[in-house]
Amino acid sequence: MKIGAPGRLLLMTGTAAAGWLVSVTAGLQGVTGSAAYLGIAGTLLVIGLYSSTYGISTGELRAGVRTVVLAVTVGVLAKAALIAGVMYAVYREPRYAVLGVAVAQIDPLAVAAMSAGSRMSARARSLLAAWAAFDDPITVLLTVYGAAWLIGGPIVGGGATSALLGILQNLALAAAGLALWTLLRLLRRRYDGRAVDAGEILGLVVLLAAAAVLSLALGVALLGLFYRPALDRWVPRITQAAFLSACFLVGIPLAAGIEPGAGLLLGLCAFGAQVVAGLVIPARIGLRDRAYLAAGQQNGITAIILALLLEVAFPGTVGVVAPAILVVAVLYTASNALLDSGLRPRPRPAPAIVRPPRRRRPAARSARRSRRPPAKR
Repeated sequence: MKIGAPGRLLLMTGTAAAGWLVSVTAGLQGVTGSAAYLGIAGTLLVIGLYSSTYGISTGELRAGVRTVVLAVTVGVLAKAALIAGVMYAVYREPRYAVLGVAVAQIDPLAVAAMSAGSRMSARARSLLAAWAAFDDPITVLLTVYGAAWLIGGPIVGGGATSALLGILQNLALAAAGLALWTLLRLLRRRYDGRAVDAGEILGLVVLLAAAAVLSLALGVALLGLFYRPALDRWVPRITQAAFLSACFLVGIPLAAGIEPGAGLLLGLCAFGAQVVAGLVIPARIGLRDRAYLAAGQQNGITAIILALLLEVAFPGTVGVVAPAILVVAVLYTASNALLDSGLRPRPRPAPAIVRPPRRRRPAARSARRSRRPPAKR
């Protein structure tokens, strides 16, 4: 059962409210700095990143690779710089700039939900799906290394403080995954059965666990492109469960308070930055697709989990990011509803049925009939 944007918004808000209620009643505000809390948040982030690239069609990705590369590099960097610049100009605190980077990505789950009933072309759908999938790891890297630069150390356990070392670790994880997947493909040609299926799933669990411990976001996204066991039925369910779990975890630090003004500004900046990026990114799509691309901003599991991770280094982060996510969700829902209503063809009135007038017999003909002699008997 697919949930639309309004239902998703209500579900997200209700789950976060449940976490807030549990935090208030049980006094759990101090657990956000614990190793267990960070470990759960890191695991949920890995699940979200893997699912974001698991469902991408590699054929569609190759068809628009140039536009996708521009979107996930120049587009993501431009959006992050725009949001961070506005937040820093208003508050004059570096931590608000990092928060701007954390919400610069597009949520792949929202993109999938929108594309299901959207009037976008296939090219625009594949572009937005790839954009949403790959800007997640780029945003994670920018946020993690930006925060590490500000506080002088990593914000997650085991994370590399050097960007070059971090990239090498991510590539090493992807290379290990590729070697393992190739070996499993060779075994499948000879021994096709449940043992190979179990080996594929076990290998994936080991790779994702290593990525969670070492905080290898980019490597996880690369794994999703080729390491694909037969989990089409389970990946969406697991991702949805991870999303709701992250929403519940967000509600725990919300008990310490929120900053509605900063959250409103952050949400407006995030949505506005996507409008700018969607209009200027070069792509061979029509005006209608441009409008949907510009209104495609939606934050989800990545922004939520980044807020949880940043909460330890910058207390009060969730109190700003959570309202911002809510603002973006409302703008997303309203703008796409307006686009759908404006682009839906108006029903034309049925043409009136005009019946032709009944033909009357000529008077002369009827007169001739009356002058006919009677028939002989």
